[in-house]
Amino acid sequence: MRKSHPVRRVVLATAATVSGVVLLLSLKPSSDPASAQAGGTIPQQTAAAQESAQGGAGAAAGGAVTGDVVQTQYGPVQVRITVSGNKITKAEAVQAPKGGESDAKTALSIPKLTQDTLAKQTSQVDTVSGATYTSEGYKKALQSAIDKANEAASQAQPSAQPSQTAGGSGGAAAKTVTGAVSQTQYGPVQVRITVSGGKITNAEAVQAPKGGTSDQKTALSIPKLNQDAVAAGSADIDSVSGATYTSEGYKKSLQSALDQAGG
Repeated sequence: MRKSHPVRRVVLATAATVSGVVLLLSLKPSSDPASAQAGGTIPQQTAAAQESAQGGAGAAAGGAVTGDVVQTQYGPVQVRITVSGNKITKAEAVQAPKGGESDAKTALSIPKLTQDTLAKQTSQVDTVSGATYTSEGYKKALQSAIDKANEAASQAQPSAQPSQTAGGSGGAAAKTVTGAVSQTQYGPVQVRITVSGGKITNAEAVQAPKGGTSDQKTALSIPKLNQDAVAAGSADIDSVSGATYTSEGYKKSLQSALDQAGG
């Protein structure tokens, strides 16, 4: 048998090795991100990178507005609302009177007030019997949150057509106006109203007589006067029996607010 030449064997072995290396290199995927993108394959993002692109796991969802703190005789009240699609979808008291009897009054009133808020879509909710001060504080804090939500909506869409905003009654955007202070024999009275679509959608007393018997007269008259102002749409409302001075002061301040709002 004829023997292979040694040099020939070396050449053949070298050629086989080179062919194997070329084959392996052609099968190995590229690990270079730029090469991968050029080939149409996008490298996977890390979880941290994806979260950063989305604003972070703790990014605010938007729509939540917290009203100002309202001080009551038994403690502060503060309300936060969530607005979506021009509707209040959630209401909660982030602060409420606590300690002693206040715990029971808060537990009695806050759930009813928040439920009534969602049902009526306005701060003109019913005062809870046995928790008058907490109820009045809640309504003022709620109106503050509604005002802030309306302001944020108007700033976000300055060129949009006027539409219903949270707490409004549709049509033109809501406008909040505070009347002049009316001095009475028992103390000052000042009324703030919200007007939307040519109607009073909310009325509240930002100042009212207080101290001694005035507290009872205010608690007796103000809720009824607020309700009558919204129902009548004017300052031509009945005085509350037993609180004549407060009623007259309320009507004067209400008329002042209406004058500023354009009648």
